[in-house]
Amino acid sequence: MELPTAKDQKFQHDPAQWFDVGENRLRLVRAAAVRLSALVDVLEAAEKSLKLFFYMYEDDHTGRRILDILIAACKRGVAVEMMVDSFGSNGAPRSFFDPLIEAGGKFKIFSPRFSTSYFVRNHQKMIIADDCCALIGGFNIADDYFNVPRPDEDSGAIKDSWEDLGLQIKGPEVANLASYYRVLSNWVYRDNGNMRSLLKMVRQWEAGDGQFRWLLGGPSNRLSRWAWAIKKDLEQGSRLDLVTAYFSPGQGLLRRIGGLSKRGGHSRIILPGKTDNPATIGASRLLYGYLLKRHARLFEYQPRRLHTKLVIVDDAVYVGSANFDLRSLFINVEMMLRIEDADFASHARSMVDLLHEQAEAITPELHKSRQTFLNRIRWTISYFVVNTLDYSVARKLNFGIKK
Repeated sequence: MELPTAKDQKFQHDPAQWFDVGENRLRLVRAAAVRLSALVDVLEAAEKSLKLFFYMYEDDHTGRRILDILIAACKRGVAVEMMVDSFGSNGAPRSFFDPLIEAGGKFKIFSPRFSTSYFVRNHQKMIIADDCCALIGGFNIADDYFNVPRPDEDSGAIKDSWEDLGLQIKGPEVANLASYYRVLSNWVYRDNGNMRSLLKMVRQWEAGDGQFRWLLGGPSNRLSRWAWAIKKDLEQGSRLDLVTAYFSPGQGLLRRIGGLSKRGGHSRIILPGKTDNPATIGASRLLYGYLLKRHARLFEYQPRRLHTKLVIVDDAVYVGSANFDLRSLFINVEMMLRIEDADFASHARSMVDLLHEQAEAITPELHKSRQTFLNRIRWTISYFVVNTLDYSVARKLNFGIKK
């Protein structure tokens, strides 16, 4: 059966449809229920192997459900391996994963605390089944990402879920991601916490140069492939659509976004209007004036907290774990998949259109009304904090910034 193209009206408004790119099948999964269904389906369909990495894994309803599925996979003979980041996953004690190990699964924590790589977080999120099917994106394993009701610790009110995005992939391209996972796993088991070997791993990873490029980012004394690729696309591109949870890039990338209008290009940037980390909103607002003067179109998404990571420059689509901030671009270990395909880029933009419809436009007048002397101080401090500290630390600091 021939799959619909991004130009089909029905397909543009049904983003969970599958899409052919080369020899691979892709689908963007946005709605929380669709993402959870995709996650469970990938795990339960595995016949030989499951490889997982998550920045954050919580001991809550979703975390326990996924753990039970992984244990069941072990019992049916699937080789299960999971790694989590030590900082992001501190909400689940080490003993939480003991049943997985007892069932025959492998479990390891990335970069234990007090190692030389302590300030470098592994922010990746990925599931690989049988080396032929994968699910990547920005979501973690926690109730907040799948619309499971949970009361706020401070107010007791039910918290909104995150607005997030995943990409499901079936086909030969998944083997390249599985190859990277083995490199990462080898580092965790042999050199865990060793900064020098981590730098070497990041430098030596080959992203490829075809229609699909697996772009690894991480600590380095030079531009990582993820940062270099987005820099090059912005220098040559004419149209940018960017949705990101945290937006606080350095001056180099900021100038390249601003330079789009000089070449007659256009940029549309959708950022959070709600978050659990108010400092990130302050850091973004520090940059609004520069971008508005260069005719960038800025919006703040209103319905719920925004956690999506999606970048589209002309015909290139980036999906993965990285935000558009200095930590994701130059410090954290991140993986972004770059897909170059005009029809898929059109389809991805239709998803941005849906978010755009529910976002507040940031006009020069609105920005000026917010830009008080005290707020400028708050925004400046926020920019420094979110680009220096881990997200789980920065979210505890809001400096009086309205969420």
